[in-house]
Amino acid sequence: MDRELLLEIGVEEMPAAWLAPLAGQLGAGIERRLTEAGLAPKGPVESHATPRRLVASVPALVDRQEDRDDTVMGPPVSAAFDPDGHPTNAGLGFARKLGADFDALVQVDTPRGKYLSYTRHVRGRATVDVLPEILGHVLRDLTFPKAMRWDAQLEGDSAEFTFGRPIRWLLFLYGGRVVPFTIARKANASSPRVQDVTSGAVTYGHRFLATSGRAGRAIKVRSFDEYQRKLAENFVVLSRIERHDRILRELESHARKIGGRAVLQHHPLAEALLADVPDLVEFPGVVAGAFDGAFLELPEEVLTTTLIHHQHFFPVADTHGRLMAAFLAVTNTEAAHDRAIAVNAERVVTARLRDARFFWDADRKVGLEPRLPRLDTLLFHKALGSYRQKAERIEHLAGWLAGEALGAAGAAPQAARAARLAKADLTTEMVRELTELQGTMGGIYAREEGEPEAVWKAIYHHYLPVSVEAAGAPAAAALGAARESWTALALADKLDTLVGLLLAGERPTGSRDPLGLRRQAHGLLRILLDAGALAGHEVRLSLGELCEAARERYAGLDESDGAWPALEAFLRERLEHVLAERGASPGNVRAVSRHRALASLRPAELERNLAALADFSETDSFRKLAEAFKRVRNIAKQLEGPAASLAELRRALTEPAERALLDELEARRPAIDLVAGGAGDFRAAYASAAAFEPVVARFFNEVFVMADVAAVRDARLGLMKQLEQLILGLADISEIVGSEP
Repeated sequence: MDRELLLEIGVEEMPAAWLAPLAGQLGAGIERRLTEAGLAPKGPVESHATPRRLVASVPALVDRQEDRDDTVMGPPVSAAFDPDGHPTNAGLGFARKLGADFDALVQVDTPRGKYLSYTRHVRGRATVDVLPEILGHVLRDLTFPKAMRWDAQLEGDSAEFTFGRPIRWLLFLYGGRVVPFTIARKANASSPRVQDVTSGAVTYGHRFLATSGRAGRAIKVRSFDEYQRKLAENFVVLSRIERHDRILRELESHARKIGGRAVLQHHPLAEALLADVPDLVEFPGVVAGAFDGAFLELPEEVLTTTLIHHQHFFPVADTHGRLMAAFLAVTNTEAAHDRAIAVNAERVVTARLRDARFFWDADRKVGLEPRLPRLDTLLFHKALGSYRQKAERIEHLAGWLAGEALGAAGAAPQAARAARLAKADLTTEMVRELTELQGTMGGIYAREEGEPEAVWKAIYHHYLPVSVEAAGAPAAAALGAARESWTALALADKLDTLVGLLLAGERPTGSRDPLGLRRQAHGLLRILLDAGALAGHEVRLSLGELCEAARERYAGLDESDGAWPALEAFLRERLEHVLAERGASPGNVRAVSRHRALASLRPAELERNLAALADFSETDSFRKLAEAFKRVRNIAKQLEGPAASLAELRRALTEPAERALLDELEARRPAIDLVAGGAGDFRAAYASAAAFEPVVARFFNEVFVMADVAAVRDARLGLMKQLEQLILGLADISEIVGSEP
């Protein structure tokens, strides 16, 4: 008979960012563990999370495991019997371990020879007896960004049991009955107030709200439907989608009441907050507050950062998109207390905005240029000096990049000026208080001082991009006249940081990247990939040449051992990651990049190459060529010294299949060489390369490369080398099938 399984893990409040991943982990973990135990769910596992609970429900689960026959392999027959055919200790020991008669063992043929085996009948266990073991595994399987030690251990396990937050209750029901399970507290922690957590048939509603009785009282349930209904009656909205939709409706409703609209879309901070707030509350509500209209004289960026990032409030804009002196706050309580909550929120916002106005007025009394000496007091890195030294490096590098990398010499003075002032806002009071606005405030202060758009916008956006997607900020329209100067400054800043820190021995390890080197690399590569759209010019220099230019600014640096190879490996790995993130096949990415030196890697060119390769790599003829090219590469390795020219090979090779391949090499080379030299059409080049497949197949069918005559062998190896070098000008197409069995 099928019965419903319901699990709720009640915890102390968890961070909002944890909830969605944990809900997914819990549902997937229960399904996997049940299936492994022979109790595969007969319907989808439903999982939910709120700040105080993790929930999973299986609508139908069989009441016991099926009986099964297990075959256990024993020792080889040669070891189980002596030369006279009598059982040895190995054979008898195997039977004894299984509790079986030796005569019940059978001999089976395996790829390794004959072995003894025994088939035993295993009776299925009742589901209720298996579930505690499954819950123990599921609890251990859950992973958290940070796990807490809370002096707990699971049944039958002496190891310490850590969890994201201490568990306060367990609702564990199968068919409406409690499944026994206990999380024990260690002896040194146990007390009348610190007790074991034992599974039961009760849940708990909202911490502060209740329809009757006291808030937070125990609520008895028997099924998932009843569980959802009683939680709703006790001010807990279980579904995250429902919480999100309710918040959205109330935000829009309250905004309309005050004559505006909530700032929810096309604002990264507001969009991120809207994604977070459903995981901050169990019973969402919205209250509206206001502040003095005089604060609207502050830059919009200061207002929105204060409201959204620091207070988790939503700004309100009028019909023209201008901010209003109002905000909306998401609460975790009912509407009866709205005014009191709003008044307290207004006091906090007013205090914050008074501070911001003071910083705004104070900072503008000192310009960005006079602040530059103060950068000497800010350390960039102990091996790389202060931010003043960094500003000087990127000033020279940005000006050079504008002319040499972008071919926009006219933008070099603006790029250098923007780079000189880019870090000055780190010394301002506003950025010290609102660190999220570094760069942004520098651009605003530069605009206030009358710097041209090509300078202040370059400063404003110079920490961007932070995402690898082509549609990510900044857009070319937002850059305006600063398209070229921003590109040069952003490249210079990221190159200086990456090259300097990696030369100084800093390395990201695993999931740890405290200095944000991966983020810097992603920003650098995004610019190189999309410079044509963002700046109006592609970057003409290779990744290696750009890094060498940044390295020259660190001429006096004592580089750590293996620093430059580590830099090359890191950038190559990040480039492969970024290209794959933008939709390219990993095998194709390896094909176009792995065999190239950093000095010849041009990301925009690689992406065009990948777009063309994708059209050919799945065709049967091209995959056959890729398989053959693996053979070509392996054979070409055996050539000692350089390959002979095609003219020399034509004199040495006489077989029809050899001459046919030579003819194809001469005919196909121009289109492929044109692309390898940075011009031409990749699709035309790949179409030309694909035509090699029949002649290469014929060559291998009719010609034995490793001939006994040395001159013939060397000529044939030279032919393979010529073919290898030509195709590598496009890609190492053997990588397309390299990972396949």
